[in-house]
Amino acid sequence: MPKHAHPANPLALAVLALLFERPMHPYEMAATLKQRHKEDSIKLRYGSLYTVIDLLVDRRFITPRETSRAGKRPERTTYELTAAGFDELRSWMQDLLRTPAKEYPQFTAGLSLLPVLPPDDAVALLRERALQLVAEAARIEAQLPELVRHEVPLPPNEIPPALVGRKFPPLFLVEAEYKVALIRTELAFVTELVRRITEENWGPVDLWRDLQAASARQHEAETNSPAREAPM
Repeated sequence: MPKHAHPANPLALAVLALLFERPMHPYEMAATLKQRHKEDSIKLRYGSLYTVIDLLVDRRFITPRETSRAGKRPERTTYELTAAGFDELRSWMQDLLRTPAKEYPQFTAGLSLLPVLPPDDAVALLRERALQLVAEAARIEAQLPELVRHEVPLPPNEIPPALVGRKFPPLFLVEAEYKVALIRTELAFVTELVRRITEENWGPVDLWRDLQAASARQHEAETNSPAREAPM
C-alpha cells in the first residue's frame, strides 16, 4: 500500500508539534510560534493557520477538545492531537530528518545564470549580499539569549519534578544554530567567489567579459537596425 503524502504546508507540521506539547487554541499556537521565533523557519499567517487547522481536522490528525469564551472575546476552540496525528507527526519528522529533499533555492538559480550580468556588476551585488548575510547572522545570534530563557514547554503539573525550571537551549535552538551555520558557509562561498572573479588571472572571467561584449554588440546592432520597425 503506497504511503500517504504529508500535508504540503510545513505550518501543519508546526501545529502538530505544538499540540504534541499540549492542547492549544489557534491564537496560542501563533503566539507560541512567534515567541520562539519559529516564523523565521516556517511561514506564519493567521489565514493559513486556520486553513491548516481545518485540513488537519479533516484528516483526523487533530480534534477539537473544547470551546470557551473569555468576556466579550470571540469563542476559542482548543485542539488536541489524535493518535493518528501523533503517528503523522513522527512519520513526517522522520522523513524530514532522514531524506534530503530536492530544493531549488533562488540564490542557486541566480548563480547558475551569473554570466548574464557583467562581472563588475556581479561583484558589487555579491559584496552587498555578503553585508546582508553578516547582518542576518548577527540578528539571529542576538535572539539566542532570549530563546535560552524558554523553559520546558509543558504545563507545570505535568513536568517531572527533576525538570521543573530547567531550560534546554540545545533542543530549542538547533534550527537557529543551523541557519547561522548555513549563513556563515554561504558568506565564505560568496567571499571566495568575489575573490576569484576579481583576480586578473582567473581564466573564466576573460570568457565572461567576451560574452558580455558580444551580447552588447548584438543588442546594439538589433537596436540600430534599419529593418527594425518603428513603434506605431
